[in-house]
Amino acid sequence: MHDIRIIRADAAAFDAAMARRGLPPRAGEILGLDKIRRDYLTRLQEAQAGRNAFSKRIGQLRRQGEDTRMLESESASLALKMEEDERGAAERDRQIKAILESLPNILDPDVPDGPDETANVVLKQVGEPHDLGFQPRQHFDLGEALGLMDFDTAAKLAGTRFTILRGPLARLERALGQFMLDLHTREHGYEEISVPLLVNSATMYGTGQLPKFAEDLFHTTDDRWLIPTAEVPLTNMVAGAILAEKALPLRLTALTDCFRSEAGSAGRDTRGMLRQHQFRKVEMVSITHPEQSDAEHERMTGCAERVLELLQIPYRRVVLSAGDTGFSAAKTYDLEVWLPGAQTWREISSCSIMRDFQARRMNARFRAADGKTLAAVHTLNGSGVATGRALIAVMENHQQADGSIAVPQVLRPWMGGMERIPAA
Repeated sequence: MHDIRIIRADAAAFDAAMARRGLPPRAGEILGLDKIRRDYLTRLQEAQAGRNAFSKRIGQLRRQGEDTRMLESESASLALKMEEDERGAAERDRQIKAILESLPNILDPDVPDGPDETANVVLKQVGEPHDLGFQPRQHFDLGEALGLMDFDTAAKLAGTRFTILRGPLARLERALGQFMLDLHTREHGYEEISVPLLVNSATMYGTGQLPKFAEDLFHTTDDRWLIPTAEVPLTNMVAGAILAEKALPLRLTALTDCFRSEAGSAGRDTRGMLRQHQFRKVEMVSITHPEQSDAEHERMTGCAERVLELLQIPYRRVVLSAGDTGFSAAKTYDLEVWLPGAQTWREISSCSIMRDFQARRMNARFRAADGKTLAAVHTLNGSGVATGRALIAVMENHQQADGSIAVPQVLRPWMGGMERIPAA
């Protein structure tokens, strides 16, 4: 949510910021409604002063035994006018809020301009796509040949965009999640949290999923929502809170199932488990002091990169362009892994800095060390990483010529020492 004081201070700059997102100017409309609202409030203040004067005068006349009916009638008329002004101010408040909550975050100045992912910029690459010495297969071909990845039965049970994993492959996905959680909690300073997978509308609103992206979510009949990512409950843990400055930063992580309707993705990645309605992901969330958030963004992205380095998977860091950056984010780094079977780079983690955009929606603040100053916290979130996509990357990068899959050294403690998933 935007601070209207920023729009009042420089309407042209706000419109320029929205233009980077490909949106038309809205500052004039917002400020026009704001002026009407403030006019209503000014009249209300004046009317309240007048009503107070009426009350005082009526009291004096009554004590003197004089007729007060005319003054009482005028006071009643003034009260009715005040009710009209209150409704007018409230309606303009509602209209302003509806506009502000529909507008995305202001992008950082160093976010590259561009309409979509074609304008994203690769910042660095770690590891080189290597020749496996044979024709590599994609994850779904590998999984089906092993008899451990079953799309047909999943479709019978739930429909398309679901997958059943069996035996060692199911264990490998579980191992990935446990490895990431232990890495982030033991080495990166995150606190492990177990969160609800169903949340209410206020929680979805707090992180920016509602009202704009309702069609991307699964909604229950009792007005709850299946989480699209653990970012939603983790970040909202501080909704409405006033934190002590010395408590910052808070670093939280969770491994959860995530649920997305994939609205608008018809025909994209229909084979395999790249784009699923249900998938697992380790999420990292940081709640920080505004002066710490830039450094925290770099730190968080480095934590996700460490996962890929230990898995020995080539990856690259990409900064998303203006047209590809998410609604709530001011800046996003994507980590992309090389998939030799598909012969392409695919996103496996997004690490975003939201600044105070979510905090203002959630009313999440901190009290400065002086004991007086209150300010909005900054929030960040990142995949640390998506276990399903990590499974795909491990399968394709560590596949062997005979169809077996070598288990990365770092995962073997969670695989009972297994070094290889044998070919069927």
